[in-house]
Amino acid sequence: IYVAQVSLGANAAATVKAFVEAEAYDGPAIIIAYSHCIAQGFDMVNGLEHQKIAVETGHFPLYRYNPQLADEGKNALQLDCKAPTQSFAETAVKENRFKQLLTLNPNAAAMLQSAEKKFKENFDMLQNLANMTKS
Repeated sequence: IYVAQVSLGANAAATVKAFVEAEAYDGPAIIIAYSHCIAQGFDMVNGLEHQKIAVETGHFPLYRYNPQLADEGKNALQLDCKAPTQSFAETAVKENRFKQLLTLNPNAAAMLQSAEKKFKENFDMLQNLANMTKS
């Protein structure tokens, strides 16, 4: 199965590449695309920038998994983003859902820090998998 996680605002070229690869893949293909929403509480004019921030915080890593690449001796997992460069905990509070969470539960700040740590660990795992060579 072909799987990709894409964000037009963070990497338009990788998004197009994922759709082209998914179309060409001989089998089922799933593309998970980040979509901003008015309920997040920011001006939708800034939606693509918000998508970029989601990727830069590690909240939404970009990758393509194409099993056909393994048949060519290549790694099937390709990362289309860099390691997180922004703090998820600091940027998350710009969204209504996280502002409300902090209002209802002041201890939720620790949860955001924990999420940030998990996002970094997840990216490290993806990066390690993407850097593996076929034996």
